[in-house]
Amino acid sequence: MDKSRIGGVYMTFLLAIDQGTTSTRCVVYDEELNIIKSEQQEYSLLYPADGWVEVDPNKLLESVYNTLDPILDSSFDIKCLGITNQRETTLVWEAESGTPIYNGIVWQDRRTADYCSSLKEQNLEHIINQKTGLLLDPYFSATKISWILDNVEGAREKALKGNLRFGTVDTFLLWHLSDGQLHKTDVTNASRTNIFNIRSMEWDQELLDIFDVPASMLPEVCSSDAEFGSLSRKSASIPITGMIGDQQSALVGQRCFNYGDMKATFGTGCFLMVNSGLKPQSSKSGLLSTVGYKLKESTSYALEGSIFSAGTTIQWLRDNMKFFKDSQASIELLSSSGKSNGVLFIPAFTGIGAPHWNAEVRASFYGITRDTSQQDMITAAFKALIYQVMDIRDALKEDGIEIMNLAVDGGMAGNEKFCQLLADFLGLDIRVPASTESTATGAAITAGIGFGIFSTEKTIEKGPNQLTIYSPREGILDISDHENWKQFLKVLMQAYS
Repeated sequence: MDKSRIGGVYMTFLLAIDQGTTSTRCVVYDEELNIIKSEQQEYSLLYPADGWVEVDPNKLLESVYNTLDPILDSSFDIKCLGITNQRETTLVWEAESGTPIYNGIVWQDRRTADYCSSLKEQNLEHIINQKTGLLLDPYFSATKISWILDNVEGAREKALKGNLRFGTVDTFLLWHLSDGQLHKTDVTNASRTNIFNIRSMEWDQELLDIFDVPASMLPEVCSSDAEFGSLSRKSASIPITGMIGDQQSALVGQRCFNYGDMKATFGTGCFLMVNSGLKPQSSKSGLLSTVGYKLKESTSYALEGSIFSAGTTIQWLRDNMKFFKDSQASIELLSSSGKSNGVLFIPAFTGIGAPHWNAEVRASFYGITRDTSQQDMITAAFKALIYQVMDIRDALKEDGIEIMNLAVDGGMAGNEKFCQLLADFLGLDIRVPASTESTATGAAITAGIGFGIFSTEKTIEKGPNQLTIYSPREGILDISDHENWKQFLKVLMQAYS
């Protein structure tokens, strides 16, 4: 069958590569943003030491090719390609061969905590925050680059000679998908490195000097909807007209084009992001000011709260604790009332993110007694995620942004009990779209805008728009339990300080 014709009607298709922390998806959309074909492959991360998280670059690339090739082998008339990716994950490779000199250091990695502390002692955090909108934390790419240059034999010398290239995952993929012809990134990914000035919208030499990163390593920074070049694989040549970090892509995919529009993506981590308008807004409460997207030459900014462990907590309960065989089974074991029999959980496997920002604290249960059940522990784990969302909600309120409702997407958005408890605890309507793949959809929209298929205004009307709305029930939130959780977290952070 000619896949470019459906029901006898000629169709234009868009392709999105969604390269996530533990899996890669390739999704084909029609012009109405309906999903026509999807391929997905999971892969494992590496944990070589406490707080260290790495990815084998070859396994990452393999997952991309294994999901991309079946689509390229089909007869879809694909007009353009958008790439969205896990952010902050850092790769350094040989300029000549494209060979990585070290594993990718994943965004969750905390190995540079001491380095960040030493920079804070030099009173450098304020200038970094003012220029980047970010905190000085191992989460971001700059200290990861420095670590690779200082710990891989001969790396710094090669970098100083101009023989190494740095990229977040989008840049690494673009390099390989173009046979080493393209070394570019977009403003959203650049804004997560700690060396990009979100006010001047360029790499900042003062920040490069602070982190000791040679400018020759850096990619060209483009708009999210730029003409990046073309994919060159097999016999295909597809224009790449969109690149955007995964959380910003979900912001676009959820059509958060107006000031105050907010989404939460529950994937490996959980990321709440609100459109904060045409100027960067500084946060007083530990949130991040970042670039939301740059489309049609107009830049929108965002405030973000980052939670490091969401889906990873469920994976840990499944794979390490053997509490259930698949993530879907966790729904049955989650208490619909949110009661956990006094059990509390802090999901700080690699530290804890916004608004607390502690790289040293580690995960812990509290309140386990002889009658504690699996359901109590699983419910406590889900509640810990909701409590962090509540803390970010309160931080946004401090910054003058009141959340009226919340659009959610990602894998955990399919857990009905979790979404209902989220509504109950936040006291807000939780809106779940018909397709929870907002990240891939955002990449397709971005590429479609870059190719000229969409304008942002027309895009709002496109795509499946059925919503499931979870409204809060009375009397479910136990305020004392939340206060006990916050006190437990405070005690742990003091113990690890």
